[in-house]
Amino acid sequence: MSGLWRQVLTAYTSDQLPPGGREQLLARAAAELAHAHRAEDRPPPTAAEVQVIALEEFGLFLDTKIATAALAQRKARTR
Repeated sequence: MSGLWRQVLTAYTSDQLPPGGREQLLARAAAELAHAHRAEDRPPPTAAEVQVIALEEFGLFLDTKIATAALAQRKARTR
């Protein structure tokens, strides 16, 4: 299991994350899922798609700014 998914599990079982930390972590996970569900020949996922995944998978309403930041973080990590 990757480090991100371990952190997601921890987010659900611990209250040790700083304020806003859980939301940012789950936004990163939603961005990762958005990319995982994409075919290589399709354009990159949008913030709106990340928001839908966050709601469906984690029950989290994400702000567009946070979804966009999560996509940017993912892009920076994969370069």
